[in-house]
Amino acid sequence: MEALYTAVATANGREGRTVSSDGQVDLPLAFPPALGGDGKGTNPEQLFAAGYAACFASAMGNIARQEKLDVSDVSVTAEVSIGKDATDGGFGLAVVMRVELPSHLEGPTGEALLEKTHAYCPYSKATRGNIQVDLVIE
Repeated sequence: MEALYTAVATANGREGRTVSSDGQVDLPLAFPPALGGDGKGTNPEQLFAAGYAACFASAMGNIARQEKLDVSDVSVTAEVSIGKDATDGGFGLAVVMRVELPSHLEGPTGEALLEKTHAYCPYSKATRGNIQVDLVIE
């Protein structure tokens, strides 16, 4: 693959900071309370959820333009969960992509758009076969 853009960020653990090379991202990191932390910072799961939701919405926009569909009222929410991985005792991730579609995209048209988006989205490609990703139309 020929890179069109490369994002660079550095982090020093789950309780520290993450900073992008251009300074646009500069965030404190903390364990969420559910994992024993104080929650006074973001965490990798939130950052992954934000990135995946944005990428999926953008991918849907690309597919919709090709198919001459209006997705201006679509909302994409990514829920990223972390839990114990039974295979190695470490941790694993799972994602639920919740897509709110306007009434004109309900039914087969919206379902097809969601499937095409999931096939096209770079985050979906990166996770395919690695973690469970469930697609939900709301």
